[in-house]
Amino acid sequence: MDFFLQLLVNGLSIGFLYGLSAMGFVMIFKSSSVLNFAHGELIAFGAYLFLVLCSWAQLSLPLSFLLTLAGCFLLGFAVERVFLRPLIGEPLIFVIMLTVGLAAMFKGSILLVFGGNLHTYPDFLPPWLGLTWGSVSLQPVYTVTLIIGTAFLILFGLFFKFSSQGIYMRSVADNQRAALSLGVHVKRVFALSWAIAALVAGMSGIVLGIINGVNVHDLSGIGLKVFPVVILGGLDSIGGAIIGGIIIGVLEALTGGYISPSLKDVIPYIVLVFILMVKPYGLFGQVEIERV
Repeated sequence: MDFFLQLLVNGLSIGFLYGLSAMGFVMIFKSSSVLNFAHGELIAFGAYLFLVLCSWAQLSLPLSFLLTLAGCFLLGFAVERVFLRPLIGEPLIFVIMLTVGLAAMFKGSILLVFGGNLHTYPDFLPPWLGLTWGSVSLQPVYTVTLIIGTAFLILFGLFFKFSSQGIYMRSVADNQRAALSLGVHVKRVFALSWAIAALVAGMSGIVLGIINGVNVHDLSGIGLKVFPVVILGGLDSIGGAIIGGIIIGVLEALTGGYISPSLKDVIPYIVLVFILMVKPYGLFGQVEIERV
């Protein structure tokens, strides 16, 4: 029972991180109907930028963290403005293929600068961040994951509910044409969606780098797990992304603990195939009915 509880706690922690990362993916899809295949590379960008700032530039950890988030935010703005905005009005497949090209470009650039070796952050998490309940322990990195994830979730909830830009983003996600007719600057909403998605991806990259080390192949592969998460929760449901991430994280932990560690990376895609066969719109996705 103790082993099960330990796996459950670890799965909840990493699953919460998956859900937050998937939330940025859903935001882009809801606002512009674009599937972002460069999401994993945005995660890797955040991890490597934090590595440069805290390990190579020797900046303080809080400053490195804030500068990394700011850099990812600006990168999201730049990607939307330079690459995606010229394709507004073009067939959607062109935009999706562009994100595939961006993924290859970002990954190639990272490999050119850093190589494919595994890098590690300094051991900066104090041991007192670890929590223990009986025989069940929570490592400091998972405690940080829960703290940062909860803080981001609260901030985004307040942003979407009370800020004008958050309300604009919700209106565009609900009905783009209606929002445009009411004077909402839709292009600005697209840019902000990409910027926030890149920021969340960068934050996820930092935490994943602390857990597993920084390697572009591993981080971009983790980015692919966004797809099972969002399909499970529903492509147009931000809350569903969080729940889907938690389910995937728990299933991974239990599979790795009870069956085989090598199988835990496969289980998200087994879930993906199953949910597409049984409930294609996900647990919380909105069913679209087309009338001819």
